[in-house]
Amino acid sequence: MKKIKVALIGTPNVGKSTIYNELTKNKVHTGNWAGKTVTFSKGDCELFDTLYTFYDLPGTYSLISKSKEEMVATDFIIDNNFDVAVVVCDATSLEKGINLVLQTMEICGKVVVCVNLVDEAKKRGIYIDFNLLQQNLECPVVKVSAREKWGLEELLLKIKEVEARPYLDINYGILNKEIELVQENIDETDMNKKWVALRILENNRHYIDIFQEKNLIKASDKIELAQKNLENVDISLEIVMKIMKLGKMKLKNVIIYSNLEKDRKYRKIDKLLTHKVWGLLIMMLFLFILFYLTIVGANYPSELLFNFFSSLEGKLGGLLSFLPNGFRDLLVGGVYKTLYWVISVMMPPMLIFFPLFTFLEDLGVLPRIAFNMDRAFSKCQACGKQALTMCMGIGCNAVGVTGARIIDTKRERLIAILTNVFVPCNGKFPTLIAIITMFFVGLSNKLGGLVCALILTLLIMLGILLTFGVSLILSKTILKGETSGFTLELPPYRRPKILNTIFYSVRDRAISILIRAVKVAVLAGVIIWLVANIKIKGLPLIQILSDFLNPIGVLLGLDGVIILALLLGFPANEIVIPAMLMAYLQAGSLSDYASLSEFKNILVMNGWSIKTAVCFILLMMFHYPCSTTLLTIKKETESNFYTFLAFIIPLGVGIALCLLVNLLF
Repeated sequence: MKKIKVALIGTPNVGKSTIYNELTKNKVHTGNWAGKTVTFSKGDCELFDTLYTFYDLPGTYSLISKSKEEMVATDFIIDNNFDVAVVVCDATSLEKGINLVLQTMEICGKVVVCVNLVDEAKKRGIYIDFNLLQQNLECPVVKVSAREKWGLEELLLKIKEVEARPYLDINYGILNKEIELVQENIDETDMNKKWVALRILENNRHYIDIFQEKNLIKASDKIELAQKNLENVDISLEIVMKIMKLGKMKLKNVIIYSNLEKDRKYRKIDKLLTHKVWGLLIMMLFLFILFYLTIVGANYPSELLFNFFSSLEGKLGGLLSFLPNGFRDLLVGGVYKTLYWVISVMMPPMLIFFPLFTFLEDLGVLPRIAFNMDRAFSKCQACGKQALTMCMGIGCNAVGVTGARIIDTKRERLIAILTNVFVPCNGKFPTLIAIITMFFVGLSNKLGGLVCALILTLLIMLGILLTFGVSLILSKTILKGETSGFTLELPPYRRPKILNTIFYSVRDRAISILIRAVKVAVLAGVIIWLVANIKIKGLPLIQILSDFLNPIGVLLGLDGVIILALLLGFPANEIVIPAMLMAYLQAGSLSDYASLSEFKNILVMNGWSIKTAVCFILLMMFHYPCSTTLLTIKKETESNFYTFLAFIIPLGVGIALCLLVNLLF
């Protein structure tokens, strides 16, 4: 069987990963915004007598290696561990992809151009003369619609049939003389010597180091002379301008726009969504609707799950009757009860929240939110991409931390990681919703869901403001540096495939986060049971600890039980309320409550007031990350110092806010 290795290259948001998924059936989630892929995926596909191995490289606007995505893609290409390069372009905006096609042809001998989203281009009245395009580029061009699953077989056949061609030779004008001078000092290589010479003239340290490792550069004064001759020339700008000029020539008479009215409509929508005032209000409206649907929709399923799992508690105890009483109580009252608390509380909101969130992502709304926040993050000397990681953090802070990989500079990536927890994750929502409903909405309020969603939206906005503030402080102190620019592409609006959106958001996000939380909950269940059942001098350890923490709690407008519950919730935020109930009721295991009304009575009898509720909400919103997020931060930063900062900064802010409320009221 013939084997072909294929590198999939493309600008962000052209459907490259969708093509990869359809061909390899790997089913990596694809989103309608830039920066989803920073590493690359690998998968196989068979057609007739040929095995194709595809490498889905990060979306990149160029191969000149400025950002992390560009470096990953370009490094892979120059290592030459593949046979054919497939450059995926967007038929609705072919102009933005043609420059990447030309750069790929500079360093790859076998290139196939795949024009995706042809169906969407047709809807917008965009006609492409593919024969003329293929003639101008002098390489195979295939039209594809990955979402509609046509054109993919023809793409595979073109990959198999494509023949090697000479590297594209671009006329770089005033650079040509120095390019030839540098080329004389480059050893024989399979790479395009002209491309190597350009990177040397640019003084691109990343690639000069690679060339030196490969022993490509001869020791010579001519290279320094060539660089000196161009010291007053913006070499990178000159390269880009020449490539863009050639790109326009290659597309001459290729694209015809027959329906400009739809384009005007999309521009009007963009103008509204990216408006300084209306854009912010619409963003708040989206958050409000998202929270309202999650709050209203999750209540009944959570109750059903809770009742189902609790009904099995006695049966499980009976099945384990052969075990010693203490060990059986540990497994049932500790581990099992903690597990079903976490599942019952987390699963319904996530099954609603993540599909809705992914729907907004696929629709193309999230990049507009990032655009609205870019100015604010720039003023904080942070990267606008931080807005995207913040959006991810609403679902799960650990995912938001991992998502910070899309930020190019280490300094700005650290700022995004250290501030991600200021936007509450999905695990905090049930607790926040319960307290807001009991103390600020009213249990009999028919509009309770709307009011609760509004308050929760305002709390999110407070978290965003604190994110800006702390980002600015970090930028002025321990993480000083230049603010990097970045290209934020506003993708086309697309109608999401509802079933696909639900399936992949549940599988790739909700279930993966739930599994992670369940693993943590097992250990948490053991710790909570031990704290509740170990006695010292006749007193439960939980009472001793809460009494010890009470002075700190009182200082913050809370009490020792609340502080202890928050500490016990370190493995998973979902167990804060049951741990608190367990301490108040002096129960030996996590305690249930029949209704919010009953729960409120328990809290009020233990000294809770409106001020207590406010302070609790603030500390619940702004305290250290959960154990999963903290471990993710340690893995991403590879630093104990920054992991400690990620722990102490939000905790310090939460404590300061509680002290302020307690002193003022």
